[in-house]
Amino acid sequence: MRARRFSDLSLRAQIALVFGAIMAALAVLLSLGFGELIKLRNERDAGATLQRIAENAGKLLANGLLDRSREAEVLATAEVVWVKGLDAPEAHHMLSRSQAAQPNSVWIGVADAEGIVRTATGGLLVNQSVLERPWFKAGLEKLYVGDVHPAKLLEQLLPPQASGEPYRFVDFAAPIRIGPTTVGVLGIHGSWEWTREVIESLTPPRTDAAAVELFVFDRAGQLIFAPDGQTQALQAAGQRLPEASPGPASSTGVAGAQPSIAVVRWLDGRDYLTATTPLQPRNTASDLGWRIVAREPVEVAFAEAGRTVRMALAIGLTAALLAAALAWLAARRLSDDLYALASAASAVEANTPGTRIPQATSSREVRKLAGALRRMTHHLLTAREAMEEKVRLRTLELEAANRALDLQARTDVLTGLLNRRGFETQMAFALALARRGARPLSLITVDVDHFKRVNDTFGHEAGDEVLRRLARTLEVRLRNSDVVARLGGEEFVALLPDTDLTGARAIAESLVVAMAEQQDPVVGQITVSAGVASVRGPEDTSASVLRRADAALYEAKGQGRNRVCVEA
Repeated sequence: MRARRFSDLSLRAQIALVFGAIMAALAVLLSLGFGELIKLRNERDAGATLQRIAENAGKLLANGLLDRSREAEVLATAEVVWVKGLDAPEAHHMLSRSQAAQPNSVWIGVADAEGIVRTATGGLLVNQSVLERPWFKAGLEKLYVGDVHPAKLLEQLLPPQASGEPYRFVDFAAPIRIGPTTVGVLGIHGSWEWTREVIESLTPPRTDAAAVELFVFDRAGQLIFAPDGQTQALQAAGQRLPEASPGPASSTGVAGAQPSIAVVRWLDGRDYLTATTPLQPRNTASDLGWRIVAREPVEVAFAEAGRTVRMALAIGLTAALLAAALAWLAARRLSDDLYALASAASAVEANTPGTRIPQATSSREVRKLAGALRRMTHHLLTAREAMEEKVRLRTLELEAANRALDLQARTDVLTGLLNRRGFETQMAFALALARRGARPLSLITVDVDHFKRVNDTFGHEAGDEVLRRLARTLEVRLRNSDVVARLGGEEFVALLPDTDLTGARAIAESLVVAMAEQQDPVVGQITVSAGVASVRGPEDTSASVLRRADAALYEAKGQGRNRVCVEA
């Protein structure tokens, strides 16, 4: 049978074929285009999720290093214990209690200035020399945090780990000083197992749908932690910090220098979506240059993107078939009108009585409807875009206003310090930390002496300058970790984390002396009175501590001002 030419087809078939083919091609192209856009977005989302996991792991590790280094620093500064001797029972009890609070502190010991261990948890290494150990040498001068290293002296003295891996430690050390003299070094060997606990808390169990793994590399790019007990095997195989190479999910940056996301081929020959972020140290001593790397197999990370493309293509093909069917129905009506016109013309040609040309309106109606729909669609899209832009701008303005209002609500306008509301939030947070870690927390309330007389004699502008001068003195004299606020009027408060009552009193006395030594160009000498209180136990509240500090402040006022009183 001779193949039929396109011109031999009926008008209905021609329109259905042409329109159906155009709609099919357009539907497929749009489906593939939108599918690719959705795929790229899913890939970026997968990379961003991986980056957040790596950053969260970095934050937890940084906080852990900070807490351990602070623990070493706090223990080393317990001068009241060390004056009784580095091997005194009180010293051994304090070390044992610290180890009980931090089970990952495998060994806590004290060496004298000659490097001889005088006391240690479990009696390990007592009377042995640690003179050549890096933690002892560095700890004689300042707070020290050492990088991961295998156990040496303690390897044979400790029971095997539950994981079966050899011991590896992160060292923390701080000098022990009595007055200006360094009498020894306090050292802590923290088990590297705490890293595994941190990693496991952030990564879900490995399944076909979730295969995220976290690794830690040191400053030189050497692997120091791998999940599932792979550390030794990967180290032996030579696994180093993977170099980021440009890919569909990569972000700008050099691997290890700053956060980056890229598809990287690892030592096992597989491609992984890899997110690398540097550990952000919380203090100078813990700046070890670690890099946290999160990886996920590409086929798992981008599985959702692939499913999205296939689904979009299936929807596009289905839409194309529906479009072809609709084109056939639409062409049928038009062809019916044309057949009616042709029949009528044939009847006129044949001079058939009563013949009349029917009014064919299909083409005109379609044109009018298409024009109306185009105009309506353009109007609606324009109006919608304008409304969305307006809503976006209004939302940004509202968010900015809310942030400004929140800042105003927490800040004292005159001094720039926290106000009572802001201080109460910080106090609640500090009190919770102190309870959790069983650490000291103290409070100093400060009040300007004869402030009403200053206002009455020199005016309120001079009084405001006195308050600002006191605020600046408090900010300069206190530590960065301390919280300073103005509660109202001439009363200020300073919150001192990790500071006991004796330390807080010394700080308060220095503040009183510092203010008395200043000379205001208008008022002259300004004196202040201070009250000191400390958290007494887990049941103590912020209100009760502040109340005791205020009572001590009023006692200082009653004793003649320009002095410090401590809670009864």
